[in-house]
Amino acid sequence: MANYILSCCSTADLTPEHFQARDIHYTCFHYSLDGVPHTDDLGKSMPLDQFYAAMVNGAETKTSQLNADEFIAYFTPFLEQGLDILHLTLSSGISGVVNSANLAREELAEKYPDRKIYIVDSLSASSGTGLFMDRLADLRDEGKTIDEVYQWAMDNRLKLHHWFFSSDLTFFVKGGRITKAAGWFGTALKICPLLNVDSQGRLIPRKKCRGKKRAMEECVKMMEQHAEGGLDYAGKCYISHSACPEDARAVAAMVEARFPRLNGRVEINFIGTTIGCHTGPGTVALFFWGDERKD
Repeated sequence: MANYILSCCSTADLTPEHFQARDIHYTCFHYSLDGVPHTDDLGKSMPLDQFYAAMVNGAETKTSQLNADEFIAYFTPFLEQGLDILHLTLSSGISGVVNSANLAREELAEKYPDRKIYIVDSLSASSGTGLFMDRLADLRDEGKTIDEVYQWAMDNRLKLHHWFFSSDLTFFVKGGRITKAAGWFGTALKICPLLNVDSQGRLIPRKKCRGKKRAMEECVKMMEQHAEGGLDYAGKCYISHSACPEDARAVAAMVEARFPRLNGRVEINFIGTTIGCHTGPGTVALFFWGDERKD
């Protein structure tokens, strides 16, 4: 058994069962619906389909990251058990939570000088972070030390690809990702923007696709271009979606047809409440390992 724990934020968007099966710990962001506070607890307190239905019905959403005190309270029990910690945060290109985690690490390092606390800015989000954590769990299970796993994470975090599209631009406009004018014309012309996460962990629009089917094809095409080994990609592939399971399954079927050497079936998860507050319903995201991401 390793003498350290692997941990991440709830924004990794895996199921509680997946986290438990891989012995991965997580701590929860917060959000509110119409001013009522909630915990981003992977749909335990509020089913995710109910959450997205509330957004469709006009509920106002707001998210809040963990602060340093919350990280201290979360990390302390592990340190008291004599365990070291490797924690991945949501991308700094999306959130400032890595700063809170580092403040907690600095304070706890004085109290527990014999323990190692590694904080990694994952430069990833949603089930992309989930795929990242799954690989780190593999390394831990192979017997790698916390130092080796940390170094691998730092060396390879830009090889994790995120490509996604949305068929509903409403919440991208509300979140300032696109202008109102662009959102209006995009909706009228049935434009689905294709975005990815760049080398600084930011969400970047890359293409304007006419229609959802075209967006799906372009998303999978990006995997063909960037996946490790191309069409011979033999790693895992995750997809997350915000209340559009049919679209997610359609993309998964395309991936499985074009990449026959995949390591298992494509895993499909819900986009959780923190990320979902900003995307709204109608988003599908594809995650895989590939070449190093560029700006």
